[in-house]
Amino acid sequence: MTDRIIIDLSISIEPDLPSDPPEMIPKVTYVGHEAGAEQMKTFFPGLEKDQLPGGLGWALETVSLTTHSGTHLDAPYHYHPSMDGGKPALTIDEIPLDWCFSDGVVLDFSHLNDGEAITPDHIDLALDKIGYTLKPLDIVLIRTGADRFWGTPDYLFKGCGMTRESTLYLLEQGIRVTGIDAWSWDRPLPFLAKEFAQTKDPSVVWEAHFAGIEKGYCHMEKMANLGKIPKPHGFKVSCLPVKIKSASAAWVRAVAIVE
Repeated sequence: MTDRIIIDLSISIEPDLPSDPPEMIPKVTYVGHEAGAEQMKTFFPGLEKDQLPGGLGWALETVSLTTHSGTHLDAPYHYHPSMDGGKPALTIDEIPLDWCFSDGVVLDFSHLNDGEAITPDHIDLALDKIGYTLKPLDIVLIRTGADRFWGTPDYLFKGCGMTRESTLYLLEQGIRVTGIDAWSWDRPLPFLAKEFAQTKDPSVVWEAHFAGIEKGYCHMEKMANLGKIPKPHGFKVSCLPVKIKSASAAWVRAVAIVE
């Protein structure tokens, strides 16, 4: 029997954490078993609480959040309405599922500074270090180390990030799904905003995302535990998105499967 390890690469969706801009912070209303018993009485007229096991009913939650809350997969439609030379951009329910279950590769850039740009040269050096050549449909995971700040206000400022050039460098090798353990696939937005304020150069604005206009691709954001994967390649990644009609993203329970 083959030994198999499944490593959770996702964060939990939690209310009231400061790790998103205020308008994006999820809200969760919890209905406990006591309140659930009262709800059940409305579905079963004449039912008394003492007729339920321990006088308790169901538990459930009401959640208000964006499709970009928690660990999620961005579809090309998030970046622009078109991709691949003017074709309609794929929404999350249109993503081919074979993009979302494939061989995984971890490239470790946790030694780079917060806000530093990952270049194609960085990618080549990281691949040389682990002795790996990318192939089409590999799922490339970028480790920045930012996930250790999840749940704190610093999270939005932590980690290096991708550029237009480094993103296209991956896509030109047949990569269609990537992921990062930071808030954004790009460098943290405060660094981009500061650079734009200084230079007024619009090419720095969301440059890695906008690379998806030229070549359609998906990336995961807000991943975790990339450092717990015991080897940089030779494992599978599963990141099937929740199917939301015509949406720009959806939540995933991303996992690494190590045989």
